[in-house]
Amino acid sequence: MDLAIQDFLNIDYFSWVRSSFLPFVRILALIMVAPITGEREVPNRVKIGLAILIVIVLPLPKLDDNLTIYSLMGIWVIGQQIMIGIIIGYSIQITFMTVRFSGELIGMQMGLGMATVYDPVGGPSTSVLSRLINITALLVFLSLDGHLWLIYGLANSFSIIPIGVSPLKENGYLALIETTSLLFNNGVMLALPLLTLLLIINLSLGLLNRITPQLSIFVVGFPLTLLCGLIMLTYLFSVLPSFVELILEEIFSSMSRILLYLGEPSS
Repeated sequence: MDLAIQDFLNIDYFSWVRSSFLPFVRILALIMVAPITGEREVPNRVKIGLAILIVIVLPLPKLDDNLTIYSLMGIWVIGQQIMIGIIIGYSIQITFMTVRFSGELIGMQMGLGMATVYDPVGGPSTSVLSRLINITALLVFLSLDGHLWLIYGLANSFSIIPIGVSPLKENGYLALIETTSLLFNNGVMLALPLLTLLLIINLSLGLLNRITPQLSIFVVGFPLTLLCGLIMLTYLFSVLPSFVELILEEIFSSMSRILLYLGEPSS
C-alpha cells in the first residue's frame, strides 16, 4: 500500500499534462460535435470531464519532445486536432442528419410542417416527426454500441493521423464532401415509400375533386392524408432500426476512409 502511494506521488504530473493536452483537444472537439454529447443541453463541464476521462483511459501516443504548445507551431497543431475531432464527429452526425431530413420530408407531406418543437440539435424550429425519428435513431445508435465504436475509431485516429506538424491532406476533405451525399440519398430512400403513398392519395383527391366538385377536398383530404401517413409510420418505425444500422456501417466505413486520406499524401 505504501509503495503504491509512493509511486502515485512520484508521477511527473506536469509531463503527463503536457503529453495529454493535444489528445485532449482532439477528444474534446469530437465530444462537442458528436451525437448526444454535442447537444446544447449537455453542460460544458460534463463534456470537459468526459474528455478528461477518455484521455485517462485511452493509451495515448508519445509526442515529440521538440513540439511546444506555447508557440506558433503549437497553435497550428492545436488547430489540426480541433479539425480532426470535428471531422470525426460530423461524420457520425450525418447519420442523424439523414433521419431528420427524412422526417422533415414526411412531416411536410403529411401536413405536419407547422407542428414544430425546439430541437437543440436540429435547430430551434424542427418538425415533431423529425425529432421523434431522431430520438429513435439515437436509441438505436446506443443499442448497437455505436458510442463504443466511435471511441474505438477515435483511438485508431491517433495511429492513422499522428499528432505532428504535417498538414492534413486535401483528399480527406474531398472524401468528407462525398460522404455528405449519403445524407440526401439515404434520406430520400427512407421517406420514399411514404412520399409515394401520399402522392397517390393527393392525385386521387385531385381526380375526385374534378369528378365531384360538390365534395370539399380540404375537409376530406387533410384527415385522410394524416391517417394514411400515421398508418405508414408504423411500418416505417419497424424498419428504422435496420436502416439506421445500415447507415452507420456506411458512415463508419466512410470515416475510416476519410482518416486514411487525411493522413496519407496526395497521389
